[in-house]
Amino acid sequence: MQTRRLGNSDLHITPVGFGAWAIGGGGWAFAWGAQDDADSVAAIREAIDLGVNWIDTAAVYGLGHSEEVVAKALAGVANRPYVFTKCARVWDADRQIGKSLKADSIRRECEASLRRLKVDVIDLYQVHWPEPDEDIEEGWQTVLRLRDEGKVRWVGVSNFSAEQMARVAKFGPITSLQPPYSMVRPEVEESILPYCEANGIGVIAYSPMASGLLTGAMTRERVAAMPADDWRKEKNRHYQEPLLTRNLNLVELLRAVGGRHGRSPGEVAVAWVLRHPAVTAAIVGARRPGQLRELVGAADWRLRPTEVDEIGAFLAANPG
Repeated sequence: MQTRRLGNSDLHITPVGFGAWAIGGGGWAFAWGAQDDADSVAAIREAIDLGVNWIDTAAVYGLGHSEEVVAKALAGVANRPYVFTKCARVWDADRQIGKSLKADSIRRECEASLRRLKVDVIDLYQVHWPEPDEDIEEGWQTVLRLRDEGKVRWVGVSNFSAEQMARVAKFGPITSLQPPYSMVRPEVEESILPYCEANGIGVIAYSPMASGLLTGAMTRERVAAMPADDWRKEKNRHYQEPLLTRNLNLVELLRAVGGRHGRSPGEVAVAWVLRHPAVTAAIVGARRPGQLRELVGAADWRLRPTEVDEIGAFLAANPG
């Protein structure tokens, strides 16, 4: 698999990376339902075998559990991938999630992530959310200090607007941005991706398949049967009507486009994201072995311009 340089860093990453959100397991506010850790470990190791050279996680995924599972999966692995994680979300003994960009809080988060991941340095440390907004400068200066101290190698942001990136960049360069980007959430094309492209900021797109909606495996019946603690059921508007019907129709178009090339709808969705010149790579989640194998081909495959136009015409006629 080819690699691409991430922003101003010395990290050369594969166009597809392993996303570790869902493997955090159940029992927290943005869970994807119960998850078998053995399946998670096997999925991560399969990703490495397929050539994927980075894993993206966050402290808040499973309230620390995702990082622990990543560490378990990488124990004894000779060809270790880069590990990216995030800060700015904290939780209490009642598992209630809070927002903090204060320096002492981020330092505690970093030390806890280092322990859970069982590493001496984090390859890419990202500010997960720009919240509270008034503290983004303090948070960014803190991660820069962690980089200077050798706790982390490179630093980036996630979910920041172009204006927020401009506010913090004066303190030190941003290596990467991690925004939501997919056919059903293309808003970052307006100002955020152009800002990154103009300023040499790498882009790691998350949810390129709209949290599983564009994989081709999702059906109306499967959505209805989602467990109560799957965050998508209640908190993701693209899983609700009237957008659900529109999005399932979009999947049928992706199925037709992919069928011309022997590709799945999920591969079409990921390839669509990777087509944008500002995008360095896309995060692809997997909860069990076999899932990533069906999608990793998107890393080196490109849609025809006519197919990009075909998808664009559907999106224009069916706005979300």
